[in-house]
Amino acid sequence: MGHRKKHAPRHGSLAYLPRKRALSEKGRIRHWKDSTEDINFLGFAGFKAGMTHITYIEDQKNSPYYGKELMKPVTIVEVPPLILIGIRVYNKDEYGRYVQGELYANEFNNNLKRKISTPNPENYNFDEIKESITGSLNKKSEIRGIFQTQPYLISIARKKPDIIEIKLNSSGDPFDTLSYALERLGKEIRARDVLTQGELIDIIAVSKGKGFQGPVKRFGIKILPRKNSKIRRAVACIGPWHPARVLYTVPRPGQLGYHQRTEYHKRIMLIGENEEEINPKGGFIRYGMIKGDYLLILGSLPGPKKRLIRIRKTIRPVKSFIASAPEITFISRESQQRK
Repeated sequence: MGHRKKHAPRHGSLAYLPRKRALSEKGRIRHWKDSTEDINFLGFAGFKAGMTHITYIEDQKNSPYYGKELMKPVTIVEVPPLILIGIRVYNKDEYGRYVQGELYANEFNNNLKRKISTPNPENYNFDEIKESITGSLNKKSEIRGIFQTQPYLISIARKKPDIIEIKLNSSGDPFDTLSYALERLGKEIRARDVLTQGELIDIIAVSKGKGFQGPVKRFGIKILPRKNSKIRRAVACIGPWHPARVLYTVPRPGQLGYHQRTEYHKRIMLIGENEEEINPKGGFIRYGMIKGDYLLILGSLPGPKKRLIRIRKTIRPVKSFIASAPEITFISRESQQRK
């Protein structure tokens, strides 16, 4: 027999470097995609509650299972209403985008249990700042809403709200976009006002943290033979004499998990508001009972339960995808039941 070449591809992806802890637990969205639809916000946020499974009729004609009943796992994300507390306007020059101005709400049309400190209405000239921002608008202006989450409306113990920024679709006139935001300033925005059932979205979240781990768990390298004298769960040779340094491609121990990740093309199977249809007996383990609006998202999502999940209109549209509400025939309420 001739010499057989050993096939040993590299263990672990180099797509995500450096593998260190995320700066913020609430995630950061760097890119938004304008759509040709009516003016609306391009994202939302919720809290991961748990998983279950559903059966539904496959409605995508390019699927080999078209018209058949399928059983798939889904993740439940509780989405209490967000409060639009402010508007931020970005302009663009040769150096990039910069903040032109911010406008905060003077009054809120609901009883806030916990309010982020906004400028004092007595010393805050709302009309003057509004005129200044309106006068600075141009065709390249980008308008984003500053939102406050309401974690005190759900079952988790946390009370402090998150402050997040969501872009408004600016495919039309920026003056129309600004007036749309001004009409909703200080009001609650629900998930069904922004998202539609059956559409594709992107999920931005911080994954589960696993602490400091070795290269076997972190990169999946091979465990050395039993007769190896010093080490078994490590790289046998970390590099040559020259270059006399350890290359960044060598699997090394370090932080595993708690990384920000983006998952594309996750489908919203259901936007629900009747919590009795989804709550298992005794509530979701390590989460509790769902009390309001929720989403059923096909497949799994990054992060543990109770973590903030950022939702964005997908920036990679699929031409063959038909965004229609699927026919759900069954939702399991037993998957999370305490045994």
